[in-house]
Amino acid sequence: MPVQTNNGDYMSIWNKRKINRKRIELSKDLNVDILVIGAGITGMTTAYYLRHEKNLCVIDANIVGNGVTLNTTAKINYFQERIYTKIISSRDYDIAKKYLESQLDAIDNIKNIIESENIECDFKCVPSYVFANKKSEVEPLKKEVSFLRKNRINVLEKNLPDKIKSYISFCVNDTYIFNPIKYLEGIYKILKDNNIQVYENSKIIKIEKSNDEYICYGTKYKIKAKKVIIATHYPYFLIPLFLPIKTYIEQSYIIVSRVKKDGKFTCISSNTPTYSCRFYCDKENIYQISLSESHNTAFKQNDSYHFKRVKEIFNLKDSDIVSSYTNVDIMTTDRMPYIGKLKDNMYIACGYNTWGMTNGVLASKIISDLVMGIENKYTKLFNPMRFNLSNITSMPYILFSQTKSFLGTKLNKNKDWYNRVKFYKKNGKNLATYKDKNGFNHTVYNKCPHLGCSLIFNEEEKTWDCPCHSSRFDIDGNCIKGPSNYDISYKG
Repeated sequence: MPVQTNNGDYMSIWNKRKINRKRIELSKDLNVDILVIGAGITGMTTAYYLRHEKNLCVIDANIVGNGVTLNTTAKINYFQERIYTKIISSRDYDIAKKYLESQLDAIDNIKNIIESENIECDFKCVPSYVFANKKSEVEPLKKEVSFLRKNRINVLEKNLPDKIKSYISFCVNDTYIFNPIKYLEGIYKILKDNNIQVYENSKIIKIEKSNDEYICYGTKYKIKAKKVIIATHYPYFLIPLFLPIKTYIEQSYIIVSRVKKDGKFTCISSNTPTYSCRFYCDKENIYQISLSESHNTAFKQNDSYHFKRVKEIFNLKDSDIVSSYTNVDIMTTDRMPYIGKLKDNMYIACGYNTWGMTNGVLASKIISDLVMGIENKYTKLFNPMRFNLSNITSMPYILFSQTKSFLGTKLNKNKDWYNRVKFYKKNGKNLATYKDKNGFNHTVYNKCPHLGCSLIFNEEEKTWDCPCHSSRFDIDGNCIKGPSNYDISYKG
């Protein structure tokens, strides 16, 4: 099961890395032209595109790649379940066509970066399958394939090379996989060679506008910047994006297991809950990365049950399992990310709808072009301030999800599946305690500092999680993932 690191994060398959470089923390006030907040796939690739600009730096609350990028399955893919027919339904055919074009461009962009910079990141071309494991999904999947074929994508009807049950499956041959952390370490080296500093373990907790610049406050020091790029998973602020009423959070469960043979393909189901897998080889072993049980965090919260289901779905043996962990994604109402200008000289990228590798690279190109004053053909398409019919029609579901997330944990805190967790009041404060196997109590305040939601405890990964907007805290309440910028540690 998960292995905890010293900084409170959990081991994914990509965290099997040895980094000998020194990690630099913010140790003084700075004045810069461009500040990139977030050192994941989006932030680091944006910095790469802007590497020749003057006075640029990157900052992250953790270390490079240790956010959502760390827990991705790392598929570089345009055959994305049934996303195109969903976009047609929420927007129109031309918008879906442009989204397809953007994904193909993103794949070309990351391929060009990796190959031109000789980044060793296990980048491979593999076939990708989308399959229907329910009879009711056959016709909808055929409509998706029809759209792709009309847009000159060579999609083959082909049986899955595995034992996963399917009624029909289709395949494309021009998709890729890679190791995202090795990629980011390669980008880090390029930035260093261009005298661009990446500050790690350095949190930005507040941003204020002052005349023609932004003052970005850390816990001890501040950075003044003329332009700010927010490349975090979920922004901590509500206004002006109003993300909570335009999106919901989806959580997925991932199990990595040793296998004897490299399948040399990726696959994903066209329906929910998602069935997804790919393979990865290092110098020691071959691994299968299995993902399933994706769900809106408002409605399901028993993590142990969902990990058990993934084992059953993929017929995994405990003796073969290397690690288990969760990942969360921001799901937008029209199935497309929010990328671009948020306000004067401030840019944002989020809401990747589970396809973070292509959309993260896409975002980095769009935003870097905007910063440099270069016209980008996708600026209007992904405008983060857009408002369309899908926002209106999805509003009841989004509001219901948000309300259920908030009230559900307030009204029913002590879930019946908890074994070592207790929620209670003490001196007028809402507290929660996890008693570990050694009998030691880990007590925290049961309130997310972001927008006040109560927390749930993930007994598999030993974290306190916010079901509303996906903030995460370690066993003792230290914040390890936003949008919260503050800890919930109890010192009483």
